[in-house]
Amino acid sequence: MLVGAAYAVSISVGLATTIAIVLHEIPQELGDFGVLIHAGFSRTRALVFNFLSGLLAVVGAVVSLLASQSVVSFSEFMLPFSAGGFIYIAGCDLLPELHKERKPSKSAVQLAALVLGVGLMYVLRLLG
Repeated sequence: MLVGAAYAVSISVGLATTIAIVLHEIPQELGDFGVLIHAGFSRTRALVFNFLSGLLAVVGAVVSLLASQSVVSFSEFMLPFSAGGFIYIAGCDLLPELHKERKPSKSAVQLAALVLGVGLMYVLRLLG
């Protein structure tokens, strides 16, 4: 729904949001596929279930675009609500995991990835 709400604001906000979510979802979907394989699914069945769950994102975007046309201030609510959810996930789940790493080289790679992500969002903001 975040993607649809972002496109309702503007094309540039929608594109920036789409790029950010795609970069997040690629490793997420690979991980989901691995979990399904480990759970005993065949490769074909795991791909089908991964594909079906991905289709729900498209359905959510369409519903969001339709809602933004009929619900007043839909995007003004949905974007900060979604951003807050992502910040919560990062603060509660991801950052504590980073603190578990004791090797300086791996910590440096994690920090570089974090800075790269923030930098990418900044560049996308400049382009929009």
